[in-house]
Amino acid sequence: MPGAADGRSSRPGATGAAARDVMHEIFSHTADLGLRVTAPSLDQLMAEAARGLFTIIAGDLEQIRVRPGHEERFDVAGTDPAWLLVDWVRELHAAFELRRMLFREFDVTVDATGLHATARGEPYAPGRHVLAHEIKAITQHELSVVPTAGGWEAMLIVDV
Repeated sequence: MPGAADGRSSRPGATGAAARDVMHEIFSHTADLGLRVTAPSLDQLMAEAARGLFTIIAGDLEQIRVRPGHEERFDVAGTDPAWLLVDWVRELHAAFELRRMLFREFDVTVDATGLHATARGEPYAPGRHVLAHEIKAITQHELSVVPTAGGWEAMLIVDV
């Protein structure tokens, strides 16, 4: 199973096929970082992309003990999966930049009107949380969301 040493992360507690089906991977991209996400469904892809974003920001969310005590609702209008992804991740990045929210749990539904999500986490606490990267922007460079034989795959580049 992929681990922190190689920049890959599977869902904690998942076993067997489930541990292989949902995954995010952080990769270097010049002065940027890339986020590649795979999942069996578009809903799970969007949730895992959110976890990947906060992994870029704060590292291992389990290790830094982000508590899921605060809940926020997000609605992103649109129908194109790639634009939904970039707009969703930008909303989450804005929540961190403006309100210092670190989220770790995501319930996401994508329907004909757009993306609807509930995110759970807590405000950044300097005494308990260590930040890994400062994200300057979520880019459109090499943005892709495509169906695959096993579900969905996405790639997104963030400027750090």
